[in-house]
Amino acid sequence: MTEQENVTPIEEAKADEDSLLPLGEHVEEVSENGRQVRRRGVYLLPNLFTTAAMFCGFYAIIASINGKFEAAAIAIFFAMFFDGLDGRIARLTNTQSAFGMEYDSLSDMVSFGVAPALVSFNWALHSLGKVGWSAAFIYATCAALRLARFNTQVETTDKNYFTGLASPPAAAIIAGTVWLGQEAEITLMLAIFMAIATVAAGILMVTNIRYYSFKGIDFKGRVPFAMIFAAVFLFALVLINPPFILLCMAMTYALSGPVYSLWCHLRGAKNTP
Repeated sequence: MTEQENVTPIEEAKADEDSLLPLGEHVEEVSENGRQVRRRGVYLLPNLFTTAAMFCGFYAIIASINGKFEAAAIAIFFAMFFDGLDGRIARLTNTQSAFGMEYDSLSDMVSFGVAPALVSFNWALHSLGKVGWSAAFIYATCAALRLARFNTQVETTDKNYFTGLASPPAAAIIAGTVWLGQEAEITLMLAIFMAIATVAAGILMVTNIRYYSFKGIDFKGRVPFAMIFAAVFLFALVLINPPFILLCMAMTYALSGPVYSLWCHLRGAKNTP
């Protein structure tokens, strides 16, 4: 039996229907009321934020090539802002889709994989020659592996935790370091430090260390009045010295996973007879 004979009448009808669609039209099967239905088009609002995040990552690459490292670092942080909004908006408006998830993953690869690696390389790692671009490549590859693993495990893992450091905070470590030291003279020691930080951020993404995802926070529910004051205090704190505070926040989150894992290991060893 040939491959064409294995095609069912339903699949053949779907193929004929898809061939009549306008150029570039997207058709996706979704579950509605317990049954699978085919819907045309994509959701506009969450994908606009995903596009904005990818634009910021692309702009960061161009800015770093032109030597505008402060603008490149800030663009990566703006990409984090838009990336944090697209998923939450999709959940709040019930506009999640397989297309949106894949598009978000590709956007993350540009904004938090390729962009930080190239910004780091153009700022300091280029002075190390092959070692420098190897460090940047390791980071970009680890980001790709992190995103691929996340996509394959998204339906089976605990949504309250990430396995490995998420790519946005990893990118924040790179961007924060570049932003904080963008006016510093690039010495050999600084370039070596940047190479170590870049590789370390990449390795943390592919470890099995668990990080809290903050996805369990209910933004629609009521919170104590003190939470609003805490948010205002946090914004004021960031405004004092944005690159330093944001870098400290990214480093604190990056270290929280290993520290918590070590604490659990020591507690388990202590309780073992």
